[in-house]
Amino acid sequence: MLHELQAAPACAGAWLGQAAVLARRCSWLCWSAASPRGEDISKVSDISFHSSLRQSWSGFLKAGDWDMQREVGRRRGRWHRERGTRSSTGVPVRSGDATFPKAMDNVTVRQGESATLRCSVDNRVTRVAWLNRSSILYAGNDKWCLDPRVVLLANTKTQYSIQIHDVDVYDEGPYTCSVQTDNHPKTSRVHLIVQVSPKITEISSDISINEGGNVSLTCIATGRPDPTITWRHISPKAVGFISEDEYLEITGITREQSGEYECSASNDVAAPVVQRVKVTVNYPPYISDAKSTGVPVGQKGILLCEASAVPSANFQWYKDDKRLAEGQKGLKVENKAFFSRLTFFNVSEQDYGNYTCVASNQLGNTNASMILYEETTTALTPWKGPGAVHDGNNGAWRRGGCAWLLALPLAQLARLF
Repeated sequence: MLHELQAAPACAGAWLGQAAVLARRCSWLCWSAASPRGEDISKVSDISFHSSLRQSWSGFLKAGDWDMQREVGRRRGRWHRERGTRSSTGVPVRSGDATFPKAMDNVTVRQGESATLRCSVDNRVTRVAWLNRSSILYAGNDKWCLDPRVVLLANTKTQYSIQIHDVDVYDEGPYTCSVQTDNHPKTSRVHLIVQVSPKITEISSDISINEGGNVSLTCIATGRPDPTITWRHISPKAVGFISEDEYLEITGITREQSGEYECSASNDVAAPVVQRVKVTVNYPPYISDAKSTGVPVGQKGILLCEASAVPSANFQWYKDDKRLAEGQKGLKVENKAFFSRLTFFNVSEQDYGNYTCVASNQLGNTNASMILYEETTTALTPWKGPGAVHDGNNGAWRRGGCAWLLALPLAQLARLF
């Protein structure tokens, strides 16, 4: 004999006065009085109602028609309950006594971990079940859901617990422990909260921009709870964070602001995740070092020109407005990313004179002049020629020349004392 019919809480329709109308497919628990221990003997789900079921405010099935199918081994059967009749006891959809089962605290776990849902019971309980929204997970020792991650952990006189392995975000939500005592059915609800480690899902690509332009960087991250996003400049001179937002705006960027920018997303669930964006600031060449050099005849001499530029500068050498070519007899031009070296293997009288270094890229050019002069050696100190003169489209600087007095002969030097 059909003894009780219990609906999952989410099956309840709109409350109309003193009754609720249920007219959709739901999951139900069906208990039989024929079982002396009150154990459930069937598993019923997805009931299709042919007419409205009316339910009293207290939750008891009052009247209606329904058809449902069960499976016991390989046998199949159908129940049909006539309109106007009611079950012998009825089972309410809504809980009554709030003190039993004991109220449960929310359960918080990280994604991928296991969540344990515990329901405290006592010897008054005759039947128990765990539900997730409208789905029945376990009824007594019987498993109703197909999810292998959900297992029965304990079904004792004091506790009815289930465990969900490898928890994911879609497991989050309300879970209901439904119990039946000799007198009244009760429910207790717990909310499962799933925390998710932060993950950066979108970040700006590396960028190249001319000095003086504006830069906008974006960093989007997900997680539960929502992660906090911060930006910082990876530079010895950078101090602290430069932005605590998903977006980083730099107006009128300078060459000192080039480098890597790090986005960090954190929410205390796991270690922060970081990704970096490289910002390249282009600027025209600037010659930082160019020195005149004195070399005796027949010796090796070197003129050096250093320049800072992005992209790297191209170098050219001139003497008296005549360009010097690589491979020219007695000369070697060696160009690197940030400097150029002009080497004289055997300096002759014809090599002395004024030389100009020109550094250029697509953003501009600059030049610096220097002198290769003859160096004469005496007993004490050589005479040195003038310094270099630097001029270009980025400004000019001069290194003043200096002349050291020729050393006096030792005999004349002795007369001074």
